[in-house]
Amino acid sequence: MSKTDALHESPPAQVTRRPSQRRSQTLAAINQAAIEVFAAEGLSGASTQAIADKAGLSKAQLHYYIAGKEDLYRQVLQDIVDDWIGVFGFNDEAFGPRKVLGDLIQRKMVFSFEQPLRSRIFAAEMMRGAPVLRAMLGTSKRRTEQAAAVIQNWINQGLMDPLDPLALLFHIWAMTQFYADHADQVLYFRAITHIDADLRKHLIAEVSAFIFKGAGVK
Repeated sequence: MSKTDALHESPPAQVTRRPSQRRSQTLAAINQAAIEVFAAEGLSGASTQAIADKAGLSKAQLHYYIAGKEDLYRQVLQDIVDDWIGVFGFNDEAFGPRKVLGDLIQRKMVFSFEQPLRSRIFAAEMMRGAPVLRAMLGTSKRRTEQAAAVIQNWINQGLMDPLDPLALLFHIWAMTQFYADHADQVLYFRAITHIDADLRKHLIAEVSAFIFKGAGVK
């Protein structure tokens, strides 16, 4: 092979992947830093300098990847909404309320256990009136209305006690969200340092049993 041919030869695959890998790693670091800063400080209290510091970047380097903290905050919220569409999804209505509601409770509590900061960002955004989030909730609202209709069908079939379907969903959200928003309180009163797998199973079972009994699930 001539020197000319060598110059025009495609570089090895690992070389071409490095810039993309570095970019992906940097974006992941920025995303995680943003989650930590937004969860602790909220949008108004957060700064791009704090996010850059958390990500191990200079402020100038951070702004190479993002336009500003508002755009980054919007993206973090959109990612949460996209994930929660799956978390709050209902299975086939034919499986019945015990199976479908039980799966919903488990998915939501696991999200609270594993993604407490993201849950807190969502909750904090809601508490300030959801000015950024509201435009993203169209699909979630439709899914919630569909879930409420499924619950009403179960009630009509005598599989559950008569109740307000939306209120039931709100109660499930509130109980499961507690383990994200108040995780430190759980640890303090149980005198533990973390919620292990056994305690997770216990808490999921307790919340599920409470909901089933309160809703009169047959």
